[in-house]
Amino acid sequence: MSRIHLPKIKQEVKKARIAGKTYRELTQMFGIPKSTLSFWFGDTLGHPFDRAGQIKHLASIRPLANLAVKKRVEVRSFALRDRIAEEIKTYPIKDIGSRKLFLAALYWAEGAKHAGVSGLKFVNTDPRLCELYIKLLRRCYQIDESKLRIRLHLHYYHGIKKTRGFWSSLLKVPENQFGKIYIKKRSVLKKFRKNFAGICFIYYGSSDIRRELMEISRQFTDLILAS
Repeated sequence: MSRIHLPKIKQEVKKARIAGKTYRELTQMFGIPKSTLSFWFGDTLGHPFDRAGQIKHLASIRPLANLAVKKRVEVRSFALRDRIAEEIKTYPIKDIGSRKLFLAALYWAEGAKHAGVSGLKFVNTDPRLCELYIKLLRRCYQIDESKLRIRLHLHYYHGIKKTRGFWSSLLKVPENQFGKIYIKKRSVLKKFRKNFAGICFIYYGSSDIRRELMEISRQFTDLILAS
């Protein structure tokens, strides 16, 4: 059986509605069902979120929503970091086989493999990846440090002395083992993605190591694909 609402109550509800209260808030305030509120005001007052109202509403709640999303992402990131920190302790990272396998994968992905290549030629713009590569190379093989050669490709905005010093310190290779720095020809007016350290080429004169790493990659791939 439907309820009969006094005109006074309806007028109070109408004032609250005009003031911006939502149907949910009106229901909580006056105990009137949303269906009744919609019947009363749906045609006369319109939806509280017309386009202008919607834009205003979104502008007010979007920062809070973004903050909530950021918080959830941070919580998940911290949880993942902690879980992997414990899990990675069980990995055989000190095993020479595991290190060679990782080194082989790195070289297969970022090293020179084309016909006629001699020695090892690794190229990347990521300093951490270059540092990892050369550290694994040193730990997996007894290399002759004097055979290491570094070449840099830089842009007009790189400071040559500073950038060369950065790579020398990072890779633990003396600057006298760096080749001539190549400055890429590109207009200062042309838009492109900048990096802070240029492109680093790491050369080592041992085709035997390159062939071994490529064979490790090939046989490991065969094992995985056959399993």
